[in-house]
Amino acid sequence: MSLANALPYAAASLAFMVLAATARSEPLASSVNAPRPAIHIEDVQRFYQVYDAAGGHPSAEQLQRDYIDPGSIGLHQLAQLRKVSGVTIAAALASHPEIYTNAKRCLVVLPQVRERVESALRRLRELYPEARFPPITIAIGRGKPVGVTSAHSGVLIGLEALCAAEWMNPDVEERFVHVIAHEYTHVQQLGALDDDQHPTVLEASLEEGAAEFIGELISGGVGYSQQAAQVRGREKEIETAFIADADSTDLSHWLYNSTLERPGDLGYWVGYRIVRSYYQRTADKRLAVREIVEISDPGLFLENSGWYPGITLH
Repeated sequence: MSLANALPYAAASLAFMVLAATARSEPLASSVNAPRPAIHIEDVQRFYQVYDAAGGHPSAEQLQRDYIDPGSIGLHQLAQLRKVSGVTIAAALASHPEIYTNAKRCLVVLPQVRERVESALRRLRELYPEARFPPITIAIGRGKPVGVTSAHSGVLIGLEALCAAEWMNPDVEERFVHVIAHEYTHVQQLGALDDDQHPTVLEASLEEGAAEFIGELISGGVGYSQQAAQVRGREKEIETAFIADADSTDLSHWLYNSTLERPGDLGYWVGYRIVRSYYQRTADKRLAVREIVEISDPGLFLENSGWYPGITLH
C-alpha cells in the first residue's frame, strides 16, 4: 500500500474507533435540547476486515458468516427489507468492484458528518418538538439502497451506495449530511401517506418532497433532488405532465428510478416544489412545518399549497 493510500485509510480507521466508542457510550438523546442519536458503524468496519482479509474478493459464504450473521440489528433489518445477503453482496462485488473500493474514501468524513447531523437534529427539535431520534446504522449492502427507514431500527444508510451516487452532491460530507436529514424526516412521518401500501404519484411525491424540504430546513441542503440543471426551463412542461399522472399508482416514471450514473426521481423535485409553495404562503412557519410533516390528505394539501405547474418560487 502506497503512502498516499495509507494516509486516508489510517484516518478512516481512526474515525471508526472514535465513532464506534462514542456510539456505544451514548444514549439516543443526551438531553432534551441536544439529541445525540447513536451512530452505528461497526458493520462497515467488520465488512472491510472481511474484504481486506480476502484481498477484495470475499466469497458469499464468508460475507454471510463473518459480516451479516454477526451484524447489528440495523444491518439485519436492512437485509430483511432490501434483500441484502452474502450472495447478493458477492454478486454486486463481482459486477461493480469499484463501488466497494471507492467507498473507503467516505469513511474519513464520518466524524464531521456526525457533528453536522447533531446540529441538524437540534434544529429539527426546535422546528418540530414532537420529533423522535432513532439510531443511525451505516452499513454495507449490495450497491443499493442509499437510505431507508425502519420502525424497528431507525435510519439505515448504505455507505457504498451513497458514496457512489456522485450525481447527488460532489461533496461527500454534504451528501451524507443531507441524505441523513432527509431520512430522519421520513422517521417523523406517521400520517396516512406513510401507511399507504399503494400510494399515488402525488402521495409518494409529497412524502419525498416533504422529506427533501424539511431536510433542507434543518441541514442546509436537499438530499436527493439534484435535478435543477436537468429541469431548468422545462418546469411548466414537466409539472403539467406530473398533474396528468398525479392519481396513478404507477410510480415508475416519477419516483425510485435513479441509477448510480444519473438522477431520475422527478417526483421528489415536484413534491419539493409543492411543499415549498405551501411553506412560503403559510404565515405561521412552525405550524407549516407540522402540517408538512403530518400530511394526511394529499389532495387538500396540494389545493392549499397554491402551487401550479411552472410556479416561480422564492
